Amino acid sequence: MAESAERVDWPQLMRLGLGALGLPPDVFWAMTPVEFRAALEGRGLIPIGARGAMDGQALADLMAAYPDARPAPHATKEADDETTKSL
Repeated sequence: MAESAERVDWPQLMRLGLGALGLPPDVFWAMTPVEFRAALEGRGLIPIGARGAMDGQALADLMAAYPDARPAPHATKEADDETTKSL
């Protein structure tokens, strides 16, 4: 089985397609992923143009745009040095 196929949440997709969208099973199973996404967007069940999880670069860009007000104690070199001394 392909790696990507193992991550598909079929019960959730079936709940959305058969339940929320009210598709007959034969229509649901005949749809392509693009058609299914368009149907979910059209019903307002997902935002139009929604993307999957962000990648590392998108996370880095977000962190750069919205930095923490001050670093957490465990995120500083001084905290690392103190932790090392106490061991």
